[in-house]
Amino acid sequence: MSRPSLQEQLAEAQGGVMLFGITPPRRSASPERVREIASVTLQRLAPLDLDGLILYDIDDESDRNPDERPFPYLPTMDPASFYETHLGEWDRPVVIYRCVGKYEEDELRTWLTDLDLSRVLSVFVGASSGGKTVRTDLRRAQKLHSEVRPDLPLGAVVIPERHARSGDEHLRMVAKQERGCSFFISQVIYDAAQTRALLTSYASECQTRGLPIRPVIFTLSLCGSPKTLEFLQWLGVEVPPRVSGMLLNSSDPLADSYRECVSIARELVDCCADLGVPFGFHVESVSIRKAEIEAATDLAIEVAGLLRGTAVQ
Repeated sequence: MSRPSLQEQLAEAQGGVMLFGITPPRRSASPERVREIASVTLQRLAPLDLDGLILYDIDDESDRNPDERPFPYLPTMDPASFYETHLGEWDRPVVIYRCVGKYEEDELRTWLTDLDLSRVLSVFVGASSGGKTVRTDLRRAQKLHSEVRPDLPLGAVVIPERHARSGDEHLRMVAKQERGCSFFISQVIYDAAQTRALLTSYASECQTRGLPIRPVIFTLSLCGSPKTLEFLQWLGVEVPPRVSGMLLNSSDPLADSYRECVSIARELVDCCADLGVPFGFHVESVSIRKAEIEAATDLAIEVAGLLRGTAVQ
């Protein structure tokens, strides 16, 4: 018996969602190089037990952190265009991120109107800082979604670190849910305790308000070098001192981060089972290093194997 589609799983708040995330090619890449990247990507994805693919929308986030960016910002192709033009052979749904502040309202309206609901879901991402100039803010984009394509499964980003700092991330989740979001995808997780605290607050708040608990998909990302660790921290990912110390002093940080990601996944499986939170996982692969690309694929295979026997329904 085949599994329900990604859209059905999310609509029915089922657990067991498995996603894999990539960035589109650089905008400066030649057409030949873009075709080559697309072909290799499809070959990598073919054997994986996935419910969907995530395509990131990359924005310059230098406004969010005054420190020098460890890796330079390089503009990438529009994820929707890359998907439509080069990933037509992908036979499962795609979740297209939209950094809504980059787009005029009419651009978002046209895209929402024209997209194929049988193939496309989306996650709207707001500005990287409160002072950033935007063309469309997140609330307006969410309202546009409700006006133009309310049947589009719409996700929102959830940040456990923000809950650790302010204690109100679960209220942000509920507010986004009330504005039409039907699932959540986390920022990269390296601190399972912070995520567990957020999930506990969210489940309790939903119970108090009589709201359904919506699926939460946890993002795992490998760290193969000290510079990658620095970049994760620049992005605001909380890496516990035990883990950062281990990775900085490791002779093989990629292997150690792999084991840490599997351990985090197991811990979150148990947490969601205890709380009754429908959940899934998202393994992102955004490195250009061959070893990290291959390790991300291996991690997706292992986490999918873990997930398939333990989904919360």
